[in-house]
Amino acid sequence: MLPTSSLFSLPCQHGGIHGIPGCCKRTEDIHLKAHPSGQTQDAKEIVLKAQILAGGRGKGVFDSGLKGGVHLTKDPAVVGELANKMLGYNLTTKQTPKDGVKVKTVMVAEALDISRETYFAILMDRSCNGPVMVGSPQGGMDIEEVAASTPELIFKEVIDIFQGVQDDQALRMAANLGFKGPLQRQAADQIKRLYDLFLKVDATQVEVNPLGETPEGQVVCFDAKINFDDNAEFRQKAVFAMDDMTESDPTETEAAKWDLKYIGLDGNIACFVNGAGLAMATCDIIDLHGGKPANFLDLGGGVKERQVYEAFKLLTADPKVEAILVNIFGGIVNCAIIANGITKACRELELKVPLVVRLEGTNVHEAKRILTESGLPITAAENLDDAAKKAVAAIKK
Repeated sequence: MLPTSSLFSLPCQHGGIHGIPGCCKRTEDIHLKAHPSGQTQDAKEIVLKAQILAGGRGKGVFDSGLKGGVHLTKDPAVVGELANKMLGYNLTTKQTPKDGVKVKTVMVAEALDISRETYFAILMDRSCNGPVMVGSPQGGMDIEEVAASTPELIFKEVIDIFQGVQDDQALRMAANLGFKGPLQRQAADQIKRLYDLFLKVDATQVEVNPLGETPEGQVVCFDAKINFDDNAEFRQKAVFAMDDMTESDPTETEAAKWDLKYIGLDGNIACFVNGAGLAMATCDIIDLHGGKPANFLDLGGGVKERQVYEAFKLLTADPKVEAILVNIFGGIVNCAIIANGITKACRELELKVPLVVRLEGTNVHEAKRILTESGLPITAAENLDDAAKKAVAAIKK
């Protein structure tokens, strides 16, 4: 009898975090799991999976020389040897930085034979204004490759957000995935439970790859990836408490503390913008005029003076930054708050790079007065195009 996820009754593999709290972080823990007295005692085969936030682990390479972030073995004595070559070493895959990501945890589980692999996902689709099921009988590989080479093997079902997944939809998707006979009903039931999970945890994506079929006639969720809606953190505290920030960019983590959306880029002109669309447009126009943006930074709508200060602190801490471009279009945002935050940051952080500011919208005249009377070397711009030109020119001087 296969174990199931406790809340949603989805068949999965033995092992994982059972027996010892959390995933294994030490070779000693790995040994305990593979030992005859451990959770894997009845397993015919054991699987070890490096736990990093990146795909393509199976084809990855460790800087220890070990090839592959997923390994199978029938010999419990080998488990510790494999773990020694995983834990503490960097694993490089097609989705990691070129130097890879350090592996700090390894999952150990019972390995099951898979007679057939399929792909199944539920995700939010803007074009459908709601959730969509996506499936393919070709699982266990990159779904992008399947979509590119054999698009006819990609099946979609739009889900009515008010009615949920209907029985006929689940059965049709199961049939499209290639499940036959009693397995079709079994797969359809799991599809409906996965949608239940999707709703209950406020997910934006639940991807099971592979959703596999065993020789014993079981449909099993062998591997999964779940993305959660950041806006639901207030009611999904248990889920977000599990977030491992050790692999996240330190600057992005610090920005999130102040409710700032930050993504580091390779250029030298820092961008300080309100609104994601305006931030992307700012990056594009800098590039158009021969510059390179150093970051994407979205202040959001309800920005406070302290957030402005902390944003400047993050931007000036980047050694690549040679100029800062502020582009604010104040609707919800009060431009005077931005101006006060800018002047405070410039004085306290002793800003040493050129600063170009374009402000428009709510309380803009007061904001411009604050900047003008500050006596700080701030270059004013009339519009975004003018601001981008001046920021690029400031670096070339």
